[in-house]
Parts: sequence; structure tokens; C-alpha cells
Amino acid sequence: MTKRSRRARYAFAALGVALSVGVTIPLVASAKPSVAPHANTQKEVENARSGGYAPGAAVTAGDNNGLWSVHSGQAALFGKPIQSGDQVRVGSLSKLFTSTMTLQLVAERRVDLDGPVERYLPGVVKGDHDGNKITIRNLLNHTSGIPDFLNTAFDPFKQLKPHTLAEVAGWGLSQKSLGAPGSVHAYSGTGYVLLGMVIEKVTGRSFSAELADRFVRPLGLTGTSLPTPGDKSMDGPQVRGHVGQVLYADVTEVVEPSIGAMSGGMVSTGTDMAKFAQALATGKLLPPHLMAEMRKPNGAPVGDPHYGLGLIRYPLPCGGEAWGHPGIWPGYQTVAAATDDGRTAFVVVNNLSIEDLIAMLGLPQSSSGGSGSGSSGGGNGNRYTALGAALCEPR
Repeated sequence: MTKRSRRARYAFAALGVALSVGVTIPLVASAKPSVAPHANTQKEVENARSGGYAPGAAVTAGDNNGLWSVHSGQAALFGKPIQSGDQVRVGSLSKLFTSTMTLQLVAERRVDLDGPVERYLPGVVKGDHDGNKITIRNLLNHTSGIPDFLNTAFDPFKQLKPHTLAEVAGWGLSQKSLGAPGSVHAYSGTGYVLLGMVIEKVTGRSFSAELADRFVRPLGLTGTSLPTPGDKSMDGPQVRGHVGQVLYADVTEVVEPSIGAMSGGMVSTGTDMAKFAQALATGKLLPPHLMAEMRKPNGAPVGDPHYGLGLIRYPLPCGGEAWGHPGIWPGYQTVAAATDDGRTAFVVVNNLSIEDLIAMLGLPQSSSGGSGSGSSGGGNGNRYTALGAALCEPR
């Protein structure tokens, strides 16, 4: 049996387990729009829900004067609509926190943006990869050449126990290099796990402790955390994550959270993500010269040359631009972004199609399948249209 066929078997085995314990019924109809002032955003949220074959979708948006929200469908197969305070597994939006935290350490002169990873993690980056040549910048903008660990992460047996950061990073480091540092942009969660290890090494504290002190308490992010390894639950009201189409598996508590870690394993809410994206874009978290570095395109000759240091530019349909990041994780599709003048928005869709699950694993798919977990975010593209609509509608 080939390595790819084994991965496909694992993916569908995990889905089969979830189906055996989850609810598998046809999707219920969406509720009608209830918030007239944001009709265009409401329409695009409806499209994001239906285009993603999801039980529900929602936007939390606003500006410096406050937040508003619209929703379509439900937070689970049955039940209430998605609320702004409901917890969500935000996937690669975790990278936005990790990159910002790393750049704060750069501002504090505790990390050198262009320093080698070997300086901070001696002996960790090895095999086909050279920690003396790979820099912190390479990890942040995905130009290290280190492959993503996700193509081996969803083995069902790996969901049965927690994993250390070194173990998760090792799944990517054990693979062949994709190219010399700086020569190729290849989206890789492995780099962000390594950044988490750098943060913990430099500060002498856990990532969760730094997250709380730097962002959660100062910004009032009441629903944001990095789950404890081994704890698959979410506290309080939550959006349930699903995989499927017509028949659905609730996979909210299937994936071991230590697998995603600070690359993709964080939990947050619509309100929290809108606040964080706004604080970042309006200069409250980083000095101007590091915001400029964060937004600078990586310029790699292969791959996506426009991706910055954990940040993506989104041109807006009303003119101008927003800055943020997408997320995709089993059961969830998200995106958050904000503008320099304080407009902010977060979108969640609570379903991941089988095609997008396969794309997350890096397996071959049909031409009609998802677009993978790269810097475009993969998944249902309608969530980006909903993001643009929300950022362009007045309060």
C-alpha cells in the first residue's frame, strides 16, 4: 500500500469513527435574515453557508464605534444560531497570534528577525534542513523549505494522546526539504510550531502564559486560548464543527489539540478575533517598522510571493485593503482581517467538505475539490466575499 493511500485510509477511518458517534442527517434549512441594516453581508453569509454545505455561518464585524453580527443557519445541526461569543476552532488564524508574539519579541530585542533558528533551538532543525541557514523570518513567511507536518498528522492513532511541540515539529522535519531557504514559499505549519518553541525558549514560559499576558488580558479576549494538550473540549457556548455534505460528522472533539498547537490549534470567538485583528491593524500591538516588516511580501520566486510575516493583504470591493489571515481546520473555515482605520471582521463556516479534508492532508483530489491549506486558506471561497462585504458596510 502506498504512503498516500495509507493517509487517505487514515483520513476516512477517522471520519468513519466520527460518523459512528455523530449525528448524520440532512442539513436543516437556514433561518431568514434578521438584521436588515447589513443586507449585503447577510446575503454573503447565506452564500458562505450554502456554498460550504454548512449547518451555519456567521460574521462579526465593526469599527472603532463597536461591533455587529449577522448569521445564517445554526451553531450545530440543530439549535441556536451562531453568536459572536461562541467559541470556534480558528485553525491557521492561530498563526496571526504566533507571528505577532514573535515580532513583539523582536521589538524587545530578545529575538533577531534575521537570526538563524539554530541560535534559539540548537540541534532541533536537522536532517535535510539546516538551522544555521533557516532564519526566524523564513519560518514566519513560509520560505524555510521545511514541509508541513499536516500530511502525517491525521493518523487516527495520533488523536489518542497528546504530543510535544518537538514531536509535532519532527513530523515535518523528517521530510525532505522543499528548497533552499528563501527560494520557495511553501505553506508550512511546522515553521509555526518551531516559532512556538522559540517563544517558549526565549521567554522561559509557556506559549499560553505569553498569550494571556500579551493579548488575552490587555485586549479583553475572554474566549481565546490554546487548549491544554489532551483536552479536546471547549468551555461554554460553542460552534460545533462538521465534516460532510448531506450526511455530517460532528468532529468538534476528534482532533487532538496539541497537533495544531500555535500553528492551528487555538480556540477563539467572533468578538475576540475582531478585536485582535483591529488592534493589530491599527498599530496597538507592534511598532510601525515591524508592522511594515509584517506586511512586506516574501518575494520568493516559487509559490506565493505576496505572503508576509504571518499576514495577508485583502483588497476590498469598496477600495482600499485589509490585513489578516484565513483558517481551516477539521469542521471549521474562518478568516479575519482589519483595516488601518479600524474596520474589522471575522467569518466562520462550521463545515469542511470531504474534498477539503483531503486537501488538508496534501492528497490528490478532483479538479472540483478544495484548494488546500496554503496561504489562500483553502475551503469555501465564499467566506472571503463575506469578509469583504462586512468590511465595506457601514455600522
